[in-house]
Amino acid sequence: MADRRQFLKTSLLGASALAMNKPLAAAESATAVRKPATVRVASTWDFGIAANQAAWAVLGKGGHALDAVEAGVRVPEADLRNHSVGKGGYPDRDGKVTLDASIMDAEGNCGAVAALEHVTHAISVARRVMERTPHVLLVGDGALQFALEQGFSRENLLTPEADKAWHEWLKTARYQPVINSEVRDYSAAGPAGLPGGKDNHDTIGMLALDAHGKLAGACTTSGMAWKLHGRVGDSPIIGAGLYVDGDVGGATSTGVGEEVIRNAGSFLVVELMRQGRTPTEACREAVLCIVRKKPRTAKEIQVGFLAMNRDGEVGAWAIQPGFSYAVCDAKEQRTLIPSKSVFLA
Repeated sequence: MADRRQFLKTSLLGASALAMNKPLAAAESATAVRKPATVRVASTWDFGIAANQAAWAVLGKGGHALDAVEAGVRVPEADLRNHSVGKGGYPDRDGKVTLDASIMDAEGNCGAVAALEHVTHAISVARRVMERTPHVLLVGDGALQFALEQGFSRENLLTPEADKAWHEWLKTARYQPVINSEVRDYSAAGPAGLPGGKDNHDTIGMLALDAHGKLAGACTTSGMAWKLHGRVGDSPIIGAGLYVDGDVGGATSTGVGEEVIRNAGSFLVVELMRQGRTPTEACREAVLCIVRKKPRTAKEIQVGFLAMNRDGEVGAWAIQPGFSYAVCDAKEQRTLIPSKSVFLA
């Protein structure tokens, strides 16, 4: 009888241990790194093409997604012809160029800077915040102080062209973002697709999947032209302008950042993909969420989302026509895709 009781006790303990281990095993399986079907990078707007090529120089050699997205978005940050990102960006109402950026990897590590002055490569400062501090977001003078301590050079970001545009704006001083200004008024001297409109106000968001099965994302901008000094949009806000979950996928946004922040847009897109939506379906639902909450506002603004799931599938959706995104992989180096939209032209 004692042997039988001992047998039953041992069996029950064994069964309990198996039951307890099942969720752990499932969780471990879910986070296991899988070799992707394709290595790919995608980014917002026409100027994403050149950025993708720089990212592909990293990915194509078996490099890591985090390195790729940083290298990619540094291209428009340094392009003086691009008036919505980096050093060529148009200033705020007070004539100051302030930059916002964020970066995030598959494990949830992230860093960001907001209202950063005097440093061209805000994305690289954001990565230093992620890797060398216990914080996620540094802003204003504190972000600049940190950047200088990290060896970044202090420089004047207000270019002569941007300064001239600002003084022209001061003659009327009427602040109003213009839909899809990123693709208007191209400069005849520059490559097709570079933005040149004086009301430019946008972002480059980039997502990458590397040969190791790892995702990463980056987002950087000079913000809305002529904004109030100190205004911060969605780009440096984790969960708004950028969000990455290695088990699911990543998302980034473009357009009027205030509406993206109000809806935690990129986080919403990733969570919708977690529930089984494709990247395109998830972006569409996130856009419709903004439209339903403020239908009148939605008719006058642009917001778009770009997403990539852990298998490398890419999708996008926007409120207005005109938003496009670029994709680069081993098969296609220069692809520009018009996004679907809620309001058709």
